[in-house]
Parts: sequence; structure tokens; C-alpha cells
Amino acid sequence: MSQQYLLFNDEFHAVDAPILSAANRSFKFGDGLFESMRMINHKLQFADLHADRLVAGMKALKMDGHALMDDYFIKQKTADLVKRNRWNGHVRFRLSVYRQGAGVYTPEINKAGYILEGIPLKTTQYELNSKGLIIDVFDEMTKPINKLANYKTANALLYVMAGLFKSQNRLDEAMILNQSGFLCESISANVFVVYNKQVYTPALTEGCISGVMRTAVMQLAKMNDIPLIEAQISPEILKEAEEVFITNATQGIQWVMGYGRKRYFNEVSKYLSDKLNSL
Repeated sequence: MSQQYLLFNDEFHAVDAPILSAANRSFKFGDGLFESMRMINHKLQFADLHADRLVAGMKALKMDGHALMDDYFIKQKTADLVKRNRWNGHVRFRLSVYRQGAGVYTPEINKAGYILEGIPLKTTQYELNSKGLIIDVFDEMTKPINKLANYKTANALLYVMAGLFKSQNRLDEAMILNQSGFLCESISANVFVVYNKQVYTPALTEGCISGVMRTAVMQLAKMNDIPLIEAQISPEILKEAEEVFITNATQGIQWVMGYGRKRYFNEVSKYLSDKLNSL
């Protein structure tokens, strides 16, 4: 396999090259944020939504340079990385943005740096999983509701602990609760629940990530006259729901088959997945 590259502050480096120092603030303090994105047939999907969330997150973290991180920037940089690696145009990306400079908890400067990585994919569209996911609720830790809760920050220990819970219990995914004990999100995705023929998803005020695919699915539901409500959702609804599915920007829509002894359908998730691929 030929040498693969990443982009580090506008310069190409081999993916296995040491590029970060021990002084990096994202490593030391989780002082950063990231975007997970997907390219299909050389087109970066939902670039405007990714750019909007990235800019808003950088503003929330008081990072300089957010005006440069627009959709033109991320489309150009992802295209450059695809060309350099001679990829086929179907790629999963991670754009990590961190605060540069020294300082302990108090930063000395607010200038941002970035790393763009990619993994080529074989699939040419969003694929609904053929086998439904088995889930449980992770309640050992909860997610705080604050001004950073809607962004994908570099502080991810909650998701790491939920991931360990998932592995130890041989699950496919785990649901995360907010500080008030209501449904928030899963380890790597937003959550949707179909109950009494209505679709519900946790509101942003419940502390969930403001997911790009969450926004896209909400728009698809509106376009296709599917009732969808942002709400405060008790985890008890998982015992009564007709369907549960999760969404993120790289996988699209994934349906859940079971929670304990409860089993779900996948009619709405399949319908929305088909509509997503027809966009």
C-alpha cells in the first residue's frame, strides 16, 4: 500500500509521522473540538452544516480564526487530501481543531491549529444496517447540560466510559443520559424514537450534540410530512417505542433491533434512509 498522508496546518505529513508535541493543548487539556464528515463521489456531504457547527463551536471556545473555517475551507482541504492520497472519492474525514500556544489552564493565545485525517470507504452511499443494533442505557455517568454540550469537543471521557460499558456488556451501542436523567444521545450518534406513530428526538436544550445528520433527518421528515418533535424524553419510552434509530454524519441512519427483551421495527428508519440517499 502506498504512503498515506494527513493535513497538518496546511502541510502534508505521513499519517505515521510524529507531528504533535507534548505541549499540545488538546492532548493536555482537551482544548479543542472536531468534525466527522463524509465524502461521497468526491462531494463532501452537508459541508455547510459542518462549517456552521465548527464555527459556532470555535466561537463558544473563544478560538480565533473561526471566520476562515467556512464551507469553502473544508471542501477545499478535503479535496486536497483526496487528491494527495489518490483516493476514490468515498472517504470518512475527521477535522480536529485545537488551541495553539502555551499556558496551563489559562491559554496564552487563542490561535487555532488543525489536523485533517481521512479513511477511504468502499461504500458509495449511506447504508442502513441489515442487522439491527442491540442497545442498553449507560447510567454510570451523565452528560452535563451547558453551553458546550451541543459541540463535539475534545473532552470525550464520558463517551470513552460508555464505550467500555458497551464492550463489557457485548452491546452494539449505548444510550447516554443527561444530568437530569433524560435521554440525550448515544456514544457516537443522535437518537430518534418512534412512539404512537410520532418521531421524537431529544431537544438541543437536553444537552445532545447538534448533529449534522440529526438536522438532515429533521429536514427530511418535514419534507415528507412525518411528524417529528424535539422533546425531553424519559428513557422509559424505550420499553414502549415502536422504533429506535440513531444518526451521525458518517454512517447516516442505523436502526436499533433490541433493548433488553424489547424488539423494534425499522419501517421509518428504512424510509428515511432511502430518502437520504435520494438527495
